[in-house]
Amino acid sequence: MAGDRKDELEAILKAQRDAFTAARPEGLDKRKDRIKRAIALLVDHGEDLCQAMNEDFGNRSRDQSMMTDIVGSVNFGKYCLKHLDKWAKPEKRKPTFPLGLLGAKAELRFEPKGVIGILSPWNFPVQLSFNPLMQVLAAGNRAMIKPSEFTEKTSDMMAELVEKYFAQDEVAVITGSPEVAQAFSSLQFDHLVFTGSTATGRKVMEAAARNLVPVTLELGGKSPVVLGHSADLEKAGERIAMGKMMNAGQICLAPDYMIVPEDKEEAAVAAVQLGVHNQYPTLLDNDDYASVVTDRHFDRLQGMVADAREKGAEVIEVNPGEEDFSNTNSRKMPLTILRNVNDDMQAMQEEIFGPVLPVKTYKNVGEAIDYVNDHDRPLGLYYFGTDKAEREQVLKQTISGGVTVNDVIFHVAMDDLPFGGVGPSGIGSYHGPEGFKEFSHARSVYSQPKIDVAGIAGFKPPYGKATKKAISTQLKK
Repeated sequence: MAGDRKDELEAILKAQRDAFTAARPEGLDKRKDRIKRAIALLVDHGEDLCQAMNEDFGNRSRDQSMMTDIVGSVNFGKYCLKHLDKWAKPEKRKPTFPLGLLGAKAELRFEPKGVIGILSPWNFPVQLSFNPLMQVLAAGNRAMIKPSEFTEKTSDMMAELVEKYFAQDEVAVITGSPEVAQAFSSLQFDHLVFTGSTATGRKVMEAAARNLVPVTLELGGKSPVVLGHSADLEKAGERIAMGKMMNAGQICLAPDYMIVPEDKEEAAVAAVQLGVHNQYPTLLDNDDYASVVTDRHFDRLQGMVADAREKGAEVIEVNPGEEDFSNTNSRKMPLTILRNVNDDMQAMQEEIFGPVLPVKTYKNVGEAIDYVNDHDRPLGLYYFGTDKAEREQVLKQTISGGVTVNDVIFHVAMDDLPFGGVGPSGIGSYHGPEGFKEFSHARSVYSQPKIDVAGIAGFKPPYGKATKKAISTQLKK
């Protein structure tokens, strides 16, 4: 079966590449038309897609899905349309002196790469398929998308809708098992985008490397929240609770752990609890609060909490409505705060990806910085506080994919800022003009003037006085 699908995938790839080659040079109006069709698909069928996501998760807020997956992708498409003309203009570059004076010209052209593969995850299944797609299309490419098998209804619906709005040689959605995803990642794309876990990202990069396919890897990691001494705890608690509870913490940029001043630990924990109480007075029958996506993911999170408890952590379950979670199969899980954690605990070794929040403490902010630097570079870093010197110390002495100050996650919502990780949290980025360049080939074009440049410069054999003079001139300090 997997072999049959590989042949099918190869055939789609060939059809897209042939169509791409035959259509060149393709005007920007064609790119804009494709982006507009992608936007129309989402606007026309947003409600249907939100319902599919709700069914896939067991419960997922229609409003949250509409904001994150539909509106977020539509707005990013509009952003790409607005800036495409400017992005696509060739950049003038300076020829090496004195060639410019002699009539030489140099420019950089941003040209489409060809066919780009998009491997998208289950946590924001529409957004993380269509956001990269908007910029892939803006750069003039064709696209093949392999969405997650965990959100099967959403993936099937995306496949049906894309088939209505696009020819298969423009955009194609391929559904199926992890074996299909494995075959997909081994195709000879011109570029491959993957969003998911660091462990799977390594496998995707390994498969792509066999064909020398360049990759953009949007991974994750343990994004820390550093609460400064000057932080407004009530505001911080509310915002951390919002970021950690959205999608039940199933966000690559979710605040993974808090690191707080030793003398403010209890107040910081209480502030997060208050934030949960204000936003989610109940959880079980609350449509605003998402379920954990599968039984396997739910069991993993429960095991993580049990492991922390066994190793000495204080476990605080934030249950505003005092509901009984033991007799439900809804996969709803209250925010679980862990105090007195250490690095032997699973919760401090793996990206959590759920409503579990470990808390660490520090005496001076240098300890917090050292802890962050002693671990893999995270996708996001969050600092709360009004002390500019302390904020700059944290930002200048740590490395992360991106930063949000006095909130969490929001930097990814800035269309004009590149979004990506660093090291184990990712390679490359999209969004912003950087994303257009990521999916383009930066092609250098140099135009030589009519005069004999090589002869004048002494580059042309037989070498002699002119050569020695040129070398001597270039070596002057």
